[in-house]
Amino acid sequence: MQVFKFGGASVKDAESIRNVATIISKYKKDELLVVVSAIGKTTDKLVEITNLYTQQSGDAFAVLEGVKQSHLGLLNELFDDESHPIFDEIVNCFVEVEWTLEEEPQDAYDYLFDQIVSLGELISSKILAGYTAHMGIPTKWVDARDYIFTDNTYMEAKVDWEKTEDKIRRDLPFILDDNVIITQGFIGSTSENFTTTLGREGSDYSAAIFASCLNAEDITIWKDVPGVLNADPKWFDRTELIPELSYTDAIELTYYGATVIHPKTIKPLQNKKIVLNVRSFVDPESSGTKIKTTNQGLPIPSFIFKVNQVGIYIQPRDFSFIVEDNLSHIFNLFHTHRIKVNMMHNSAISFAVSIDNTGKNVDALLEELEQRYKVHVEKDLELITIRYFNQETIDRVLINKQIIRELKDSYTCQLLVKNCE
Repeated sequence: MQVFKFGGASVKDAESIRNVATIISKYKKDELLVVVSAIGKTTDKLVEITNLYTQQSGDAFAVLEGVKQSHLGLLNELFDDESHPIFDEIVNCFVEVEWTLEEEPQDAYDYLFDQIVSLGELISSKILAGYTAHMGIPTKWVDARDYIFTDNTYMEAKVDWEKTEDKIRRDLPFILDDNVIITQGFIGSTSENFTTTLGREGSDYSAAIFASCLNAEDITIWKDVPGVLNADPKWFDRTELIPELSYTDAIELTYYGATVIHPKTIKPLQNKKIVLNVRSFVDPESSGTKIKTTNQGLPIPSFIFKVNQVGIYIQPRDFSFIVEDNLSHIFNLFHTHRIKVNMMHNSAISFAVSIDNTGKNVDALLEELEQRYKVHVEKDLELITIRYFNQETIDRVLINKQIIRELKDSYTCQLLVKNCE
């Protein structure tokens, strides 16, 4: 059996949804489970609604109504008959969020985020399932929250693998015998049946969970790029497709910030030796990239760029050494404020990191660090990571850049830089 994952860009409008249905139709005779993300920029709108509601700072209802009308407009393009049951299904999906917005916010932000933002995947999967069924494809819509079980860490829930695997293996194979299953990425549920999310871009991870638990032959993530490229096209005019990639190199690339695959996606697949394909929904006949067990290294250098970086330099106030107690305390603060370290370096008397500038949580982190350490901060930096580097590749990315910090090992070079124009 196979697992397909379609992201928001692949279902952004009616024409795109028709294209996805065409791709699914070519595999409908196989055992196929399809994971779908929220349509287009819906997640961003739902995050905005969450912020307006929790801060009581604007008209969350008006933004939600805009999201509803855009989805109903999409249905009008896909279905000729407005009496089709899908119209009522989609309207009913919005009711629970509308009820939430009618009350004063009392629950924690993380909890409310998951209850509101999860709406995007529920709607998109219902629309896609409704359309594929309308086109004559035997389809079963499945609620991922009935199968993916997590703890109560809202916004970044941890999967209960034993419970999840037991439920998926027990129930889904019988449905797959006769139907294409369409379900949601990104979401799960707690033991109390509250909705959780698996982190932004977590739909890839959801697909890997289903693939692992079902012992799928392979999984295909359908993107708007030909496959895994050696650099983001928005940074380089000329990029190259990497036709084959080892799990190890893929994990390294995602760790350093490559966005084509979610970092948590690869490990469950590696454990089961399930091949991960990255293919283009724009050109579905092309082969794309295969990620699998192989000893072959990357055939070409790969470049990862992360902008809007904050460099933080930490020293003990009493000029003593940075020792294990200091580092334990520092890392605990990063964990508490949900901040990922992109680059780090420590010496006997200092510890330096580069992190994404994510706003208020960074400010809160710096405030706590300054209570115990001397802290120097530098903003508007850029982090460049080159996998399988050489001097030519380093020179290529340093035009009009000043190096703040440089780290190298056998395969990877990281350069924290700022513009010197």
